[in-house]
Order: sequence, then C-alpha cells, then structure tokens
Amino acid sequence: MEAKRFKVYKGLQRPLTYKGFKGRFIYWGLGILLFSLISGALLMAMLSMYVGAVLMISMIVSGFFWLGYRQKKGLYDKNKLWGIYLHRCKLQKIYRYVRQERI
Repeated sequence: MEAKRFKVYKGLQRPLTYKGFKGRFIYWGLGILLFSLISGALLMAMLSMYVGAVLMISMIVSGFFWLGYRQKKGLYDKNKLWGIYLHRCKLQKIYRYVRQERI
C-alpha cells in the first residue's frame, strides 16, 4: 500500500512578492500611491485639473522609481558609516555608585 502524497508549499520562508515588489516595499508602494492620489485630488481642486494631474502622475512615477532604488539596496539595508568610533566606558560611575551604597 502506497502512502498518500501531499503537495507542500515551499515558499514559506520567502518574502511576500507582488509585481516585483517584495516584503515591506509593497506597503510603501501602497502608501506612495495613496499619498499621491490624495495630494493630486487636492491640487486639482485648489489649482487646476491639469496641474494636479501632472503633479500626481509625476509623484507616482518618481515615488516608484525611488522605491525600486531602495529595493535594490535590499530588504534590510543598513547605514554604512565610515569612520573610527570610540565608545567611552561608563562603568566607573556605576562602580562608584555601588560602593557608596554599600558603605
């Protein structure tokens, strides 16, 4: 008698992907889209329809290009600060406090 075989989904440890955007960048893309639509609608109401439409489209396009640039750096990018950093030891102050408390 043969054992039953089930299909196993192997992508559980991979980040969520939608239309080329991965993980947290999906939510950033939705935020860029909503912000540009709301600001474009406000600009259309205050200035003119054409100016608002042009600015809305330019915000969407530039936002998605910026998002693609950020995604190329990686999902968990870190700041790369070059230099020599010295951390002062503050343990002597703690030792003085502990010694004073015990006396």
